[in-house]
Amino acid sequence: MMAEESKKIMVCDDNQGILDILEMLLESEGFDVITEINSTNLIKELKTQTPDLLLLDLWMPVLSGDQILKIIRTTSEYEKLPVIVFSASVDGNTIAENAGANAFVPKPFDMDDLVGKIRGLLN
Repeated sequence: MMAEESKKIMVCDDNQGILDILEMLLESEGFDVITEINSTNLIKELKTQTPDLLLLDLWMPVLSGDQILKIIRTTSEYEKLPVIVFSASVDGNTIAENAGANAFVPKPFDMDDLVGKIRGLLN
């Protein structure tokens, strides 16, 4: 039997430590992970990498997560891309929902919660 193809997850956060942790944890769950620390490169990266799901930090310099999400949701090729927003912000959930996120995960993450939401959106 063919192994099912790994789902590709792109993670965008301006903190390298968080990118490293998420990459390690998600790869241990069997996902392919692409990380992007600079939010201004993200839209270009989506074109070349075509991930199955995007994990997006809310508060980033230059281009914030909700701004990126609004771009994604108004671009026909990405409007259906599942996006999970994560943030330490108390209003993060509301902001994420208003911007068009499929799910929200508070920081610091509960890894089981995060992986559960990822699997739920990919199925």
